[in-house]
Amino acid sequence: MKSQKLGRGLDALLGEMDEAYENEGSSKDYIIEVSLRDIRPNPFQPRKHFEESSLYELSESIKNDGLLQPIVVSEDIDGYILIAGERRLRASKLAKLKTIRAIVLHSDEQKMRQFALIENIQRDQLNSIELAHAYGELMKLHELTQEELSSRINKSRTHITNTIRLLQLSAKTQKSLIEKKITAGHAKVLVGLDEKQQQVIVNSIVGQKLSVREVESIIKSMKSNKSNFSDKKVEVESYNFSDVKNKLTSLGFKVKTSNKSLTIEFNDEDQIKDFLRYLPN
Repeated sequence: MKSQKLGRGLDALLGEMDEAYENEGSSKDYIIEVSLRDIRPNPFQPRKHFEESSLYELSESIKNDGLLQPIVVSEDIDGYILIAGERRLRASKLAKLKTIRAIVLHSDEQKMRQFALIENIQRDQLNSIELAHAYGELMKLHELTQEELSSRINKSRTHITNTIRLLQLSAKTQKSLIEKKITAGHAKVLVGLDEKQQQVIVNSIVGQKLSVREVESIIKSMKSNKSNFSDKKVEVESYNFSDVKNKLTSLGFKVKTSNKSLTIEFNDEDQIKDFLRYLPN
């Protein structure tokens, strides 16, 4: 019964955030122009990494078109605390703005923490590790199961489970994922390996540009042979595409290769027809 009550609380919280944006203020909440210097960051912000290029693009958009959606803040003794909209706030500072439109929402610490989690989840602004922590924190705050969280935030149970499992990875592997040296697909298949094995595989993914399927094959072989990893590079079967790549390139086609695959990229339908003329009937 307690979980159900808290679950309904999460639903209400989701609705409250949506209502604040849709109405941009109500009898309890209002919009004002706030000095950027008076806004402190949300101490519960789950997002730790912000891409500079993305922030610059947003700052240019704000310069040219203005801020299309206000940020959300809560009033504090000496100014305001940011609840939602950290990217917009950072981009506005990059744009050298002095003030920013903000919805002033009456909120306590509990809501501030949850609003920050929800906004980032809904906007897909977290990397996989930050997202895993956010899911875990929402489940803890509302005493929800993965199934209950899935239904309330419209994410599949499998997605939530696989994301949370990433927290089982070593700190180094998590760092590689955050820095985009490996993908979430790579990371998912590394769960269950010990720290040393993970590092060997990660080094091979980075050095040899391994696909997820190739990594799965390596791990499957490792487990079936009960072999132990050393610090040596993982040997992956690969094909020599140099001749065919050179031939296709000389004919004007854009070609990419990996260990066991060759990809041809076409610019238009005419180029596809040209390619087909070179094939035997």
